[in-house]
Amino acid sequence: MLSAAHWSAAAARHRQRIDAVVGDYLTDRRQGGSHPVVDFLFTYYPYRPAQLRRWHPGYGTLLADPPSGAHPYAGARGYRGTHGGVTVGHDYLRQRERTLRTTGALLAATAGRPPRFGCFGLHEWAMVYRTDTPRHRVPLRLGTAGTDAVVEANQLLCSHFDAFRFFAGEARGRNATALTRDTQLDHEQPGCLHATMDLYRVGAKLSPLVDSNLVADAFDLAYRAREVDMRASPYDLADLGYPPIPIETAAGKAMYLREQQAIADAGSGLRDRLLDTVRGLLDQLPSS
Repeated sequence: MLSAAHWSAAAARHRQRIDAVVGDYLTDRRQGGSHPVVDFLFTYYPYRPAQLRRWHPGYGTLLADPPSGAHPYAGARGYRGTHGGVTVGHDYLRQRERTLRTTGALLAATAGRPPRFGCFGLHEWAMVYRTDTPRHRVPLRLGTAGTDAVVEANQLLCSHFDAFRFFAGEARGRNATALTRDTQLDHEQPGCLHATMDLYRVGAKLSPLVDSNLVADAFDLAYRAREVDMRASPYDLADLGYPPIPIETAAGKAMYLREQQAIADAGSGLRDRLLDTVRGLLDQLPSS
Protein backbone atom coordinates (compact mmCIF):
# COMPACT_ATOMS: atom_id res chain seq x y z
CA MET A 1 0.00 0.00 0.00
CA LEU A 2 1.16 3.52 -0.79
CA SER A 3 -0.05 6.36 1.40
CA ALA A 4 -1.81 9.29 -0.26
CA ALA A 5 1.21 11.49 0.42
CA HIS A 6 3.53 8.92 -1.19
CA TRP A 7 1.55 8.30 -4.36
CA SER A 8 0.68 11.99 -4.78
CA ALA A 9 4.37 12.85 -4.70
CA ALA A 10 5.22 10.03 -7.11
CA ALA A 11 2.54 11.24 -9.53
CA ALA A 12 3.87 14.81 -9.36
CA ARG A 13 7.45 13.67 -10.01
CA HIS A 14 6.29 11.68 -13.01
CA ARG A 15 4.45 14.67 -14.53
CA GLN A 16 7.52 16.84 -14.01
CA ARG A 17 9.71 14.24 -15.70
CA ILE A 18 7.51 14.06 -18.79
CA ASP A 19 7.05 17.83 -18.96
CA ALA A 20 10.80 18.35 -18.80
CA VAL A 21 11.09 16.38 -22.05
CA VAL A 22 8.03 17.53 -24.00
CA GLY A 23 6.51 20.43 -22.08
CA ASP A 24 7.42 23.08 -24.67
CA TYR A 25 6.20 20.82 -27.47
CA LEU A 26 2.86 20.24 -25.74
CA THR A 27 2.39 23.98 -25.20
CA ASP A 28 3.05 24.62 -28.89
CA ARG A 29 0.74 21.77 -29.88
CA ARG A 30 -2.13 23.23 -27.82
CA GLN A 31 -1.67 26.42 -29.86
CA GLY A 32 -1.99 24.52 -33.14
CA GLY A 33 1.69 23.86 -33.81
CA SER A 34 3.14 20.68 -35.28
CA HIS A 35 6.55 19.04 -35.27
CA PRO A 36 7.74 16.46 -37.83
CA VAL A 37 9.94 14.67 -35.28
CA VAL A 38 7.95 14.65 -32.03
CA ASP A 39 4.43 14.39 -33.50
CA PHE A 40 5.19 10.77 -34.40
CA LEU A 41 5.37 9.80 -30.72
CA PHE A 42 1.81 11.03 -30.13
CA THR A 43 0.16 10.11 -33.43
CA TYR A 44 1.69 6.82 -34.56
CA TYR A 45 1.62 5.55 -30.98
CA PRO A 46 -1.96 5.69 -29.63
CA TYR A 47 -1.12 7.14 -26.24
CA ARG A 48 -2.17 10.73 -25.72
CA PRO A 49 0.01 13.21 -23.81
CA ALA A 50 -2.48 13.29 -20.94
CA GLN A 51 -2.22 9.51 -20.61
CA LEU A 52 1.57 9.62 -20.66
CA ARG A 53 1.61 12.31 -17.95
CA ARG A 54 -0.60 10.26 -15.61
CA TRP A 55 1.37 8.09 -13.22
CA HIS A 56 0.47 4.47 -12.43
CA PRO A 57 2.17 2.23 -9.86
CA GLY A 58 1.49 -0.98 -11.78
CA TYR A 59 -0.43 -4.10 -10.82
CA GLY A 60 -0.28 -5.18 -7.20
CA THR A 61 -0.08 -1.78 -5.50
CA LEU A 62 -2.89 -0.26 -3.47
CA LEU A 63 -3.22 3.53 -3.56
CA ALA A 64 -4.61 4.56 -0.18
CA ASP A 65 -7.59 6.88 -0.03
CA PRO A 66 -6.74 10.59 0.28
CA PRO A 67 -7.53 12.26 3.60
CA SER A 68 -10.45 14.11 2.00
CA GLY A 69 -12.33 14.27 -1.27
CA ALA A 70 -12.78 11.71 -4.02
CA HIS A 71 -9.95 9.38 -4.98
CA PRO A 72 -8.51 10.61 -8.33
CA TYR A 73 -7.99 7.02 -9.51
CA ALA A 74 -11.51 5.87 -8.64
CA GLY A 75 -13.22 4.90 -11.89
CA ALA A 76 -10.01 5.08 -13.92
CA ARG A 77 -9.60 2.36 -16.52
CA GLY A 78 -8.47 -0.88 -14.92
CA TYR A 79 -8.86 0.26 -11.33
CA ARG A 80 -11.30 -0.99 -8.72
CA GLY A 81 -12.09 0.19 -5.24
CA THR A 82 -11.16 -1.94 -2.25
CA HIS A 83 -10.90 -1.45 1.50
CA GLY A 84 -8.89 1.70 2.12
CA GLY A 85 -8.07 2.65 -1.46
CA VAL A 86 -8.02 1.64 -5.13
CA THR A 87 -5.84 -0.74 -7.12
CA VAL A 88 -5.58 -2.16 -10.64
CA GLY A 89 -8.04 -5.03 -10.53
CA HIS A 90 -7.46 -8.72 -11.14
CA ASP A 91 -10.42 -8.74 -13.51
CA TYR A 92 -8.63 -6.21 -15.68
CA LEU A 93 -5.47 -8.32 -15.62
CA ARG A 94 -7.49 -11.30 -16.87
CA GLN A 95 -8.97 -9.18 -19.66
CA ARG A 96 -5.46 -8.37 -20.91
CA GLU A 97 -4.17 -11.94 -20.86
CA ARG A 98 -4.16 -12.39 -24.64
CA THR A 99 -2.32 -9.09 -25.13
CA LEU A 100 0.20 -10.03 -22.46
CA ARG A 101 0.89 -13.38 -24.13
CA THR A 102 1.28 -12.00 -27.66
CA THR A 103 3.40 -9.12 -26.39
CA GLY A 104 5.57 -11.47 -24.37
CA ALA A 105 6.10 -13.70 -27.39
CA LEU A 106 7.23 -10.76 -29.54
CA LEU A 107 9.55 -9.42 -26.85
CA ALA A 108 11.09 -12.85 -26.30
CA ALA A 109 11.53 -13.54 -30.01
CA THR A 110 13.21 -10.18 -30.54
CA ALA A 111 15.46 -10.52 -27.49
CA GLY A 112 16.48 -14.02 -28.60
CA ARG A 113 18.07 -12.86 -31.84
CA PRO A 114 21.45 -11.21 -32.33
CA PRO A 115 21.16 -7.55 -33.32
CA ARG A 116 21.66 -6.76 -37.00
CA PHE A 117 22.99 -3.41 -38.11
CA GLY A 118 23.71 -1.85 -41.47
CA CYS A 119 20.22 -0.78 -42.58
CA PHE A 120 21.34 2.88 -42.16
CA GLY A 121 17.79 4.13 -41.65
CA LEU A 122 16.93 3.74 -45.32
CA HIS A 123 13.30 2.93 -44.53
CA GLU A 124 12.47 6.66 -44.54
CA TRP A 125 14.17 7.01 -47.94
CA ALA A 126 12.25 4.00 -49.26
CA MET A 127 8.96 5.63 -48.22
CA VAL A 128 9.51 8.46 -50.73
CA TYR A 129 11.28 6.48 -53.46
CA ARG A 130 10.08 7.56 -56.91
CA THR A 131 7.14 9.47 -55.48
CA ASP A 132 6.24 13.16 -55.37
CA THR A 133 4.39 12.87 -52.05
CA PRO A 134 6.78 13.12 -49.07
CA ARG A 135 5.33 12.12 -45.71
CA HIS A 136 6.43 15.35 -44.00
CA ARG A 137 6.04 19.00 -44.93
CA VAL A 138 9.75 19.71 -44.98
CA PRO A 139 12.10 19.69 -47.97
CA LEU A 140 14.13 16.69 -49.06
CA ARG A 141 17.79 17.35 -48.30
CA LEU A 142 19.02 15.95 -51.66
CA GLY A 143 15.88 16.59 -53.70
CA THR A 144 13.75 13.91 -55.33
CA ALA A 145 16.35 12.64 -57.81
CA GLY A 146 19.10 12.61 -55.19
CA THR A 147 16.89 10.70 -52.75
CA ASP A 148 16.06 8.09 -55.38
CA ALA A 149 19.75 7.72 -56.20
CA VAL A 150 20.60 6.92 -52.57
CA VAL A 151 17.97 4.17 -52.48
CA GLU A 152 19.29 2.72 -55.73
CA ALA A 153 22.90 2.78 -54.50
CA ASN A 154 22.17 0.81 -51.31
CA GLN A 155 20.65 -2.50 -50.32
CA LEU A 156 17.43 -2.13 -48.34
CA LEU A 157 17.67 -4.35 -45.26
CA CYS A 158 14.55 -3.42 -43.30
CA SER A 159 13.42 -6.09 -40.81
CA HIS A 160 10.50 -4.18 -39.26
CA PHE A 161 7.11 -4.71 -40.87
CA ASP A 162 5.59 -1.50 -39.50
CA ALA A 163 8.25 0.47 -41.38
CA PHE A 164 8.19 -1.73 -44.46
CA ARG A 165 4.42 -1.37 -44.89
CA PHE A 166 4.91 2.34 -45.59
CA PHE A 167 7.47 1.78 -48.36
CA ALA A 168 6.60 3.31 -51.70
CA GLY A 169 5.44 0.67 -54.16
CA GLU A 170 8.62 0.52 -56.22
CA ALA A 171 10.80 0.27 -53.11
CA ARG A 172 9.17 -2.87 -51.72
CA GLY A 173 10.81 -5.20 -54.19
CA ARG A 174 14.22 -3.74 -53.33
CA ASN A 175 14.04 -4.90 -49.71
CA ALA A 176 16.08 -8.00 -48.89
CA THR A 177 12.98 -9.62 -47.35
CA ALA A 178 9.29 -9.35 -48.21
CA LEU A 179 7.83 -8.66 -44.77
CA THR A 180 4.27 -9.38 -43.67
CA ARG A 181 2.34 -8.99 -40.43
CA ASP A 182 2.03 -12.78 -40.17
CA THR A 183 5.82 -13.22 -40.25
CA GLN A 184 6.66 -10.34 -37.91
CA LEU A 185 7.67 -12.73 -35.14
CA ASP A 186 10.20 -14.32 -37.51
CA HIS A 187 12.03 -11.12 -38.44
CA GLU A 188 11.91 -8.64 -35.55
CA GLN A 189 15.43 -8.08 -34.21
CA PRO A 190 16.93 -5.89 -31.49
CA GLY A 191 19.27 -3.85 -33.69
CA CYS A 192 16.29 -2.21 -35.40
CA LEU A 193 15.71 1.38 -34.33
CA HIS A 194 11.94 0.99 -34.68
CA ALA A 195 11.86 -2.25 -32.70
CA THR A 196 13.43 -0.29 -29.84
CA MET A 197 11.02 2.62 -30.33
CA ASP A 198 8.14 0.16 -30.13
CA LEU A 199 9.08 -0.71 -26.55
CA TYR A 200 7.23 2.51 -25.73
CA ARG A 201 4.18 1.11 -27.51
CA VAL A 202 4.43 -2.00 -25.32
CA GLY A 203 4.59 -0.02 -22.11
CA ALA A 204 1.76 2.28 -23.15
CA LYS A 205 -0.43 -0.60 -24.31
CA LEU A 206 -0.02 -2.44 -21.01
CA SER A 207 -0.62 0.60 -18.82
CA PRO A 208 -1.87 0.72 -16.04
CA LEU A 209 -0.65 -2.83 -15.41
CA VAL A 210 2.97 -1.67 -15.66
CA ASP A 211 4.79 0.90 -13.58
CA SER A 212 4.86 4.35 -15.19
CA ASN A 213 8.58 4.62 -14.49
CA LEU A 214 9.06 1.84 -17.02
CA VAL A 215 6.76 3.57 -19.52
CA ALA A 216 8.65 6.85 -19.05
CA ASP A 217 11.99 5.09 -19.60
CA ALA A 218 10.61 3.61 -22.81
CA PHE A 219 9.33 7.01 -23.90
CA ASP A 220 12.70 8.65 -23.28
CA LEU A 221 14.44 6.01 -25.40
CA ALA A 222 11.80 6.24 -28.13
CA TYR A 223 12.27 10.03 -28.20
CA ARG A 224 16.03 9.58 -28.59
CA ALA A 225 15.59 6.94 -31.30
CA ARG A 226 13.09 9.09 -33.18
CA GLU A 227 15.56 11.96 -33.32
CA VAL A 228 18.22 9.66 -34.81
CA ASP A 229 15.62 8.20 -37.17
CA MET A 230 14.75 11.60 -38.60
CA ARG A 231 18.30 12.97 -38.62
CA ALA A 232 19.20 10.01 -40.87
CA SER A 233 16.12 10.53 -43.04
CA PRO A 234 16.08 12.29 -46.43
CA TYR A 235 14.43 15.37 -44.88
CA ASP A 236 16.20 18.64 -44.13
CA LEU A 237 15.51 19.36 -40.46
CA ALA A 238 18.52 21.55 -39.72
CA ASP A 239 16.34 24.61 -39.12
CA LEU A 240 14.56 22.68 -36.36
CA GLY A 241 17.85 21.91 -34.63
CA TYR A 242 18.44 18.43 -36.04
CA PRO A 243 21.73 18.27 -37.95
CA PRO A 244 21.65 15.51 -40.56
CA ILE A 245 23.29 12.13 -40.31
CA PRO A 246 24.25 11.95 -44.01
CA ILE A 247 23.94 8.21 -44.56
CA GLU A 248 24.72 8.71 -48.25
CA THR A 249 28.37 9.13 -47.18
CA ALA A 250 30.80 6.75 -45.48
CA ALA A 251 31.18 9.12 -42.53
CA GLY A 252 27.40 9.38 -42.18
CA LYS A 253 27.02 5.62 -42.23
CA ALA A 254 29.61 5.28 -39.47
CA MET A 255 27.81 7.94 -37.42
CA TYR A 256 24.46 6.18 -37.86
CA LEU A 257 25.95 2.82 -36.90
CA ARG A 258 27.33 4.24 -33.64
CA GLU A 259 23.96 5.76 -32.74
CA GLN A 260 22.09 2.60 -33.74
CA GLN A 261 24.32 0.39 -31.61
CA ALA A 262 24.01 2.65 -28.57
CA ILE A 263 20.22 2.71 -28.82
CA ALA A 264 20.10 -1.06 -29.33
CA ASP A 265 22.21 -1.55 -26.19
CA ALA A 266 19.85 0.63 -24.15
CA GLY A 267 16.87 -1.12 -25.71
CA SER A 268 18.18 -4.54 -24.74
CA GLY A 269 18.05 -3.75 -21.04
CA LEU A 270 14.65 -2.09 -21.37
CA ARG A 271 13.27 -5.05 -23.34
CA ASP A 272 14.43 -7.42 -20.61
CA ARG A 273 12.68 -5.30 -17.96
CA LEU A 274 9.45 -5.28 -19.95
CA LEU A 275 9.65 -9.01 -20.56
CA ASP A 276 10.22 -9.68 -16.86
CA THR A 277 7.21 -7.50 -16.06
CA VAL A 278 4.99 -9.30 -18.58
CA ARG A 279 6.06 -12.70 -17.27
CA GLY A 280 5.44 -11.58 -13.71
CA LEU A 281 1.91 -10.47 -14.63
CA LEU A 282 1.22 -13.75 -16.41
CA ASP A 283 2.36 -15.60 -13.29
CA GLN A 284 -0.61 -14.01 -11.51
CA LEU A 285 -2.98 -15.84 -13.87
CA PRO A 286 -3.92 -19.51 -13.95
CA SER A 287 -1.97 -21.55 -16.54
CA SER A 288 -3.91 -22.10 -19.76
